[in-house]
Amino acid sequence: MTRPKVGSLAVDKRTGEVAEVMGYEGPYVQLRPLRGGKEWDVPPEELRDADPSEALSAKVAVANGRWRK
Repeated sequence: MTRPKVGSLAVDKRTGEVAEVMGYEGPYVQLRPLRGGKEWDVPPEELRDADPSEALSAKVAVANGRWRK
């Protein structure tokens, strides 16, 4: 994977979670859950781009969670 753009969606291969790329800290890429929360660091080799269906599914899950509150 090439260096992901800030604001793009990526998958942490260790957990399978789709998250937003927030920035970089040293050799790590910082991700934040789409539902909000604390960022975490991921080694670049443990990331992959979220495919369109994963991105849509994650966004719908966040929207559904907000709607149900």
